[in-house]
Amino acid sequence: MAQGAIAMNPALLSALRQALPTEVILLEERDREMRSGDALSPARAIHVDQEAWWQTPEVVVLPTATEQVAAVVKLACQHRTPVVPFGGGTGVMGGAVPPREAIVIDLKGMNRVRSISAEDRVAWAEAGVILSDLDAAVQQHGLMVGHDPWSTPIATVGGAISTDGVGYRAARYGSMGDQVVALEVVLPTGEVLRTRAVPKRASGPSLERLFIGAEGALGIITAAALRVFRLPEERRFAAFAFPSFEAGFQAVSEMFSLGLRPAITDLTEHPDDEGDKVVMVLTYEGYREEVAAQGQRAATIALGHGGADLGPAEAEAYWRERHRPGERFKQEQMPLLPRERWRGGWPRGGHGDYLDLALPASCVLDYRRQAQAICAEAGVSIHEYALWTAPELYSMIITRAAVESNPREGGPSGASLKEKDRASFREVSDRLLRLAQDMGGSMEYCHGIGLRLAHLAEREWGPNLEAVRRIKRALDPYDIMNPGKLGV
Repeated sequence: MAQGAIAMNPALLSALRQALPTEVILLEERDREMRSGDALSPARAIHVDQEAWWQTPEVVVLPTATEQVAAVVKLACQHRTPVVPFGGGTGVMGGAVPPREAIVIDLKGMNRVRSISAEDRVAWAEAGVILSDLDAAVQQHGLMVGHDPWSTPIATVGGAISTDGVGYRAARYGSMGDQVVALEVVLPTGEVLRTRAVPKRASGPSLERLFIGAEGALGIITAAALRVFRLPEERRFAAFAFPSFEAGFQAVSEMFSLGLRPAITDLTEHPDDEGDKVVMVLTYEGYREEVAAQGQRAATIALGHGGADLGPAEAEAYWRERHRPGERFKQEQMPLLPRERWRGGWPRGGHGDYLDLALPASCVLDYRRQAQAICAEAGVSIHEYALWTAPELYSMIITRAAVESNPREGGPSGASLKEKDRASFREVSDRLLRLAQDMGGSMEYCHGIGLRLAHLAEREWGPNLEAVRRIKRALDPYDIMNPGKLGV
């Protein structure tokens, strides 16, 4: 990671100082280093040129208004300088990692909830609003935010939209992108685009969808109108144990085929635990009659597929603890520089990765069988399988203990062996991602592509990638807007 003095074009720095208040331009080295990366460590990004990335940005701008964002982007366009939008810094794919000589626009200064309409069930929030703060604001109007990831205490509205994140309650409320009603976006030329806050239009294509999941590569989201939901009349919890993952999968598929949508739907197996326990956790919420009906029918389905009723305690604990990782990250990791966060490595020792794959429901069990064979052949352990929020959304955690070098045997040095071992593990991870693509699925349903998966973007998109690149060139002719992300 490069550190040290600022080498920015003096003319651009002078222009920024003329266009912006002094207090929003951050030039101190620690301020810049704090925006030199997100939650993706270089160790997980083996396919990335690490000399070109994880660089200390030349300058950080902390705008408080859309007009300031537009002014920065316009100047960057004129001077052909890369711009990277930065939100909560919780992304795990490197979507906020800056290249050399970049300007980072940290949107956390744009943290106002502009309006809340209980009648319209719409809240206008700026991109830097923390999700938990938005939820607290709308709760005063008897409403709630539907997007509910582990990172709720630290993730921002703009970041969640830019990756089209999936939260715990997506089974009922959809992904973050599904909750977007309108957007305000600064385009790569500095122009500002605003769409109308109506839930349905038939007057042309939806411009909002162009920027949802685009990781800031097509423009910087500065505000969004979001669908918010009435607080549920009732909430109930349930959990069921199944004799096998296949039995649990069939139960979830039947529930979704009928149209049951418990707010939380999580089927998880830990194969390395004693007994291979497979547990489905459910949370029902909504109006009273609906909650009662969903609970009764879901229980009938679960028991009919060999499930055993565990009562509500396990699901209640799941609910209480769902944001604990975000709270720990906020307290323990956010005060640290990115390079300080990465020193710990994989928490279980050795190598690890987590894969969040979208598959046709008809392929999930076959995928699981083939993935098991790939991992067994490579000496990789599968720590967890899970269906999360839908039968088509399949996640895995894989691990492998590090190979130790033995200099007495004349083998490779510890450093070279470690690198080869890491590359070998990453190839197993890539095989699993490619398998999902080959079965008609997608390599990621939750976190975006960023840098981590950019090497597989062409395989993911196929010939459609050129259409995306044409859109990118049309909006961003000088490729200044978060370059290198999305594989475009």
